[in-house]
Amino acid sequence: MSIKSIAQKQAIEQHARESEKTRVNVRSLNEECGIFGVWGCEDAAQLTYYGLHALQHRGQEGAGIVANNNGHLWQERGLGLLSDVFRDPERIKALVGKSAIGHVRYATAGSHGVENIQPLMVNFHDMQLALAHNGNLTNAMSLREQLEEDGSIFQSSSDSEILLHLIRRSKATTFVDKLKESLNTVKGGFAYLLLTPEGLYAALDPHAFRPFVVGQMPEGNYIVTSETAALDVIGARFVRDVQPGELLIINDDGLTIDTYTDKTTLNIDAMEYIYFARPDSTIYGVNVHKARKRMGAALAAEQPVPEADIVVGVPNSSLSAAAGFAEATGLPNELGLVKNQYIARTFIEPTQDKRERAVRMKLSAVKDVVRNKNVVLVDDSIVRGTTSMYIIRMLKEAGAKSVHVRIASPVFKFPSFYGIDMQTTDELMGANNTLDEMRTKIEADSLGFLSVKTLVKSIDLPYDGEGTGLTTAYFDGHYPSPIYDYEASLSQFIAAGSVDFTEEPTTTYHPRQVASLRNEALQDDGTIHLDSQTIQGVEA
Repeated sequence: MSIKSIAQKQAIEQHARESEKTRVNVRSLNEECGIFGVWGCEDAAQLTYYGLHALQHRGQEGAGIVANNNGHLWQERGLGLLSDVFRDPERIKALVGKSAIGHVRYATAGSHGVENIQPLMVNFHDMQLALAHNGNLTNAMSLREQLEEDGSIFQSSSDSEILLHLIRRSKATTFVDKLKESLNTVKGGFAYLLLTPEGLYAALDPHAFRPFVVGQMPEGNYIVTSETAALDVIGARFVRDVQPGELLIINDDGLTIDTYTDKTTLNIDAMEYIYFARPDSTIYGVNVHKARKRMGAALAAEQPVPEADIVVGVPNSSLSAAAGFAEATGLPNELGLVKNQYIARTFIEPTQDKRERAVRMKLSAVKDVVRNKNVVLVDDSIVRGTTSMYIIRMLKEAGAKSVHVRIASPVFKFPSFYGIDMQTTDELMGANNTLDEMRTKIEADSLGFLSVKTLVKSIDLPYDGEGTGLTTAYFDGHYPSPIYDYEASLSQFIAAGSVDFTEEPTTTYHPRQVASLRNEALQDDGTIHLDSQTIQGVEA
């Protein structure tokens, strides 16, 4: 290779690094994924489309649906928003059948090509199988390397494909046993939906990191999806939260709730309540909007702003917390920022001027509201801080006398490995700066965060088992499970004693206070069975 070509290669690599740095520094917390499945319902694909539309906030990179037409699976998927992928009505019409699964994606692992858009579908010589996954596997790199050494050929770079290979390589005799064996091999955060010609299968990881719920249509057909908001949109009735370690089997006979492991615990990701889930969703009996209002009220008590005139929430996920802050203080809750609802995604621009302009395309300050006011700016989190700085500048340029930032969650200090696109401390402002340094960088007049203890109290999860029932590792460094392939990335924090890991569970979690599980009767084989016509065993 010539000296010139070496120099060119180095320049290209440097440009790629700078581009990635730019991308990292301007994006905020990215949504996870949303999944939806239905069995035995007319126009299943159309129903799945409506359900996914309610989950669009969880992923805007791509979307797909697989339908089961009398035992034959057919797939339609593509890059972009759900409405873009299915803009041509013929794509939905092609998805004939009474059962379907769907997925809206934001990448937590893998590249951004169409090959990673889910549901993934495979055609084996003896069966078809489709899979949709929300979460992130913490032992994916090790498993993939092992599978490739054993001869597996991957079609995508997504960690979701690993489960398909594990199922196929299993020596168990039945599909359910193959699936159970595979589910016990993968680690990390996962809510899976699998569709075969014979049934719909749903499984949640042993910690229940991701939300996952079951609903039922008036005709008796079962739905499994990421959030209760998707059930409301399609007119389905909430039945129950999927529990950690459960394997749900739905077919023409109804719903059977089995388990693939009895070694479980409850560690719901607190970020679902803080940021990810829709405010009209309910997770384990806790309404997200009400939880966020309690966070805002608690924030007002912990981090008061005596000279404040008005409260302004950052649209949209912080509006509930802002309402709670204002209600607790008696301050006016004003619409000081307006979001352009027609900007679906933030376009990453190469210069600071263009990046700031991109933020202004999404948000604008209402000058007549904030002029000459001491503003309390309520936000749900600060990850990298760049967007916060732009918003504060915007408010001050609009005439605000001062901007006091109050965050309705603790300082984000450590990465997430269970399904949020946040896997290095380099990206986290709170991991690399003191509170005063953060305040200076975002150009706020003051800055305050909610404490971890108060966050847990504000969510108020109806749980009386060991621990809090929540994952707060990103704030306090206490990871509720080993992180396997990612552990080396936290070596300096482990050595300093600021991060620790709980071993995988050895006992069984008992959901004593989950109202949706009342009156469920175990069958002789240890499973729960609900028939397909009435919601048996669930309190009306």
